[in-house]
Amino acid sequence: MPAALPLDDQLCFSLYATSMAINRAYKPMLDRLGITYPQYLVLHALWEEDGRTVGAIADRLALESSTVTPLVKRLEAAGFVTRERNPDDERQVQVRLTDRGAAMREQCGCLAEELLDRAGMSGEQLGALNRQVQALWQALRDSRG
Repeated sequence: MPAALPLDDQLCFSLYATSMAINRAYKPMLDRLGITYPQYLVLHALWEEDGRTVGAIADRLALESSTVTPLVKRLEAAGFVTRERNPDDERQVQVRLTDRGAAMREQCGCLAEELLDRAGMSGEQLGALNRQVQALWQALRDSRG
């Protein structure tokens, strides 16, 4: 049986450690805004398309609905979103941005700038890296049996 590669030679560890470092870079700004990174992702999904259902948000974020629901409830309690049952299908909960939630989009714009500053990479370099990681993610999703 071959020995496991050192952690630094494993792509999965590099992606995990990078994700954690990005979260740490974002945390002080998100703390000032009063949201967590997972809540930021929910807001971002709604900035892309307001009025999504909890299930559609979960799909967009590659999460389970049971993970998204408490995030949405906390965002609602903080006044960023509203939730209401779909009158045509009571099983669906539609989530809409409040004025406060929509205004957060501008305040969160500095997150990308912070990442560029801290990474020491150009926007083009980060974009190319992101496209490679997205291609890997897509390949892994497509290969699920």
